[in-house]
Amino acid sequence: MAEETVPSPRKRLRRIMQVMRQYHFLSNFYHQKNPEEVCQALEELGPTFIKMGQILSTRADLVSPEYIKALRKLQDDVPADSFASVKKTFETETGKKISEVFKTFDQEPFASASIGQVHHAELKDGTSVVVKIQHPDVTKLVDTDLALLKRAVELLKYVPTGITVVDPVKIFNALSDSLRSEIDTIQEAKNGVEFYRLNNGQSIIRVPKVYFKYCAPKILVNEYMPGKSIKYLANASLSTNPEQAKAQRQVRHEIAQVLVKNFLRQVFVDHFFQADPHPGNILIRHLSQDEAQTDQVEVEKKLEKQIGPTKISYQQEKSLPPYRVIWIDFGMMGRISPATADGIAKIVLAVNSQDIHEIGQSIIPMCEQVGPLDEQKFYRELGKFLRPYLNAGLAEINFTKMLYQIVQLCQNNNLQIHSQVTMLVRAFGILETIIAKLDPSLSMLEVARPFGKQYLKQHFDLRTQLDNSLWGSYRAVKNITQMPGKLNTFFDAISDGNARINFHYADQENLMKWLSRIVNRIIIAIILAAIIVGSSLLVEGSTGHPHIYRLGVFGYSLAIIIIVTMAVSELIRRYRKYRRQKKEYGKK
Repeated sequence: MAEETVPSPRKRLRRIMQVMRQYHFLSNFYHQKNPEEVCQALEELGPTFIKMGQILSTRADLVSPEYIKALRKLQDDVPADSFASVKKTFETETGKKISEVFKTFDQEPFASASIGQVHHAELKDGTSVVVKIQHPDVTKLVDTDLALLKRAVELLKYVPTGITVVDPVKIFNALSDSLRSEIDTIQEAKNGVEFYRLNNGQSIIRVPKVYFKYCAPKILVNEYMPGKSIKYLANASLSTNPEQAKAQRQVRHEIAQVLVKNFLRQVFVDHFFQADPHPGNILIRHLSQDEAQTDQVEVEKKLEKQIGPTKISYQQEKSLPPYRVIWIDFGMMGRISPATADGIAKIVLAVNSQDIHEIGQSIIPMCEQVGPLDEQKFYRELGKFLRPYLNAGLAEINFTKMLYQIVQLCQNNNLQIHSQVTMLVRAFGILETIIAKLDPSLSMLEVARPFGKQYLKQHFDLRTQLDNSLWGSYRAVKNITQMPGKLNTFFDAISDGNARINFHYADQENLMKWLSRIVNRIIIAIILAAIIVGSSLLVEGSTGHPHIYRLGVFGYSLAIIIIVTMAVSELIRRYRKYRRQKKEYGKK
């Protein structure tokens, strides 16, 4: 597949439309139903659409939990390119021959996916590396497919409306940006360099080094770090020997704690985190005693060269255990602002204190308000939604479903959560699943609580707080001294009849819309009555005047058309309301 030339836009468009019609893609996706059919369509449409589906599985703010679950199963194994093709791509992108850069280079890849394939190799100095080579014409294929998909999105305006769940244009724009970033190998290399600098050597955390000077737009060269996916450790059975089982549980507990602390550091210190921490991107490597000592010495030397201390210190063991946790794959990364990190820390503390109002006050700043917001209504709905979760154990919480429901709750209140926040919560949920398998007794929120307190303490500016408190106290004292005069003015206004008190009713906006609709109907009814009476007078007095008679009949016809239109419109409105209530009842 990868070595085939890109089909013409017209031929590709016919293929896309054919598959979309076959699986009712637009209707299914628009209404978020039949996710299996949508996944089948994506797999048949090829690498670009598969990759978009995989990216979409990370966006709980855009699609339902059922879709996320189905999209995660998408397979992107594709036939490997020949070595001749790989050689040509490398030489075209770097301007060098493979033999000039590498001492050895495996002609057969050990993995091949939709974007590229990966080979083992050795640099001239004997360093083991992995080389990711992008498939030929991937960029052209992505550009062609995105241009055609944009046309397909425009067709959604012709799909019968009904009850919709997602915004297709918003989804397309988000996926387009993410996909272009995914195929930008240089950006992935830069992500790897930054992640290595920030995380390599933190306790038992290791990150492969990126050899940036050998990278190119379609070439990525990383240090080779052997290891097995963490899922093998998480799913492995414990020994029947009590002593060995105890030691195995201790290892899992330590690895789980290191993972949680490192991820919290990524979020709250670096503001740059691995956005797709699935088991395939976290490796475990067991070392011999000599290998462990050598590794520790090498890492300490590298850390001595790094400039500047971290904002939050982490206790480094004097003698590290004989295993390492390795992060790989930095194509999908998240970045948040310090203000957002502060807000998340406040939410963590508020969740632990089970303060609904404080949780709501922390959520609102992390959203974009896209319409009028009734805060009291939002707090009521948030409290009703969160109470069952606050009383449940973390092992019982489905984070994907909870996030989607929170997104829907915010959308219903004209709040749109920032995509980086939903990406973070989704990553948090994936990591929570891994942690629960490693150590069911360990809770990420329990580890996060002291971290959040420490974070806020270190970001607490005593001088600023004192200044604010003194200024607030001064204003309070000043207002108190002015209170008698203000009360006297208020009572004078009441006695003179100049005072006015404004009341705000809950759901006042909907009430006003309802009253406005009633007033409009009354006005239309009066106008119709006038038309009917006027037409009757014209018909009655039209003897010998056919034009006046036709004008009266026209008035009758116009009145009948308006009445029928209003009746049909009201029936359609009631039917849609019935369907919406039935669907909401079905969800409950």
